[in-house]
Amino acid sequence: MRANPGIPPASPEPALASRKELSDFLASVERRAFKQCVFSVQDEEAALDIVQDAMMKLAEKYADRPPAELPLLFQRILQNATRDHFRRGKVRSTWTTLLSNLGMGGEDDEADPLETLAIEDAGNVPASPADRLEQAQVMAAIEAAVRALPERQREAFMLRYWEELDVSETAKVMGCSEGSVKTHCSRATHTLAKILKSKGITL
Repeated sequence: MRANPGIPPASPEPALASRKELSDFLASVERRAFKQCVFSVQDEEAALDIVQDAMMKLAEKYADRPPAELPLLFQRILQNATRDHFRRGKVRSTWTTLLSNLGMGGEDDEADPLETLAIEDAGNVPASPADRLEQAQVMAAIEAAVRALPERQREAFMLRYWEELDVSETAKVMGCSEGSVKTHCSRATHTLAKILKSKGITL
């Protein structure tokens, strides 16, 4: 059958990366990516974790892409992972500052702590290994206490202080009033402060 001269032949589909090509690409980019992350986050252990996570995501989600697409895909994943690292640090710092400023005074169910406290951006990595260890231990205690909260308090707390939604957005997600969101958040933060105090943690 003769080809129609008016229709150009279809371009061949780009070949997909083989397992060896993917492995070779990751091996070639690992050292440069690590240096790039160290410059960004100023912490070698964190940089190594970010690079390893990015490499795993590329292998898991994009192994079927052509080799030529891998460099750009990897850089996008790496940048997203780095931004996530800073976001987690900022949010966790907010948690620590929030709880440290609550004190052990009376609970006001109508007060949303984020609206009444000035939260400083203290998301920098602690300078010394001992300080980093102490911070990690405190954050582990906070996260364990968050998991122990009643469901609605935990949901409100996570939406406000992890997802960084405002009161109105949180109310829509939870299907409740803005006043209920403030009540859940107030009770959650005061409960967390008491739990941490009972463990001897002073923020």
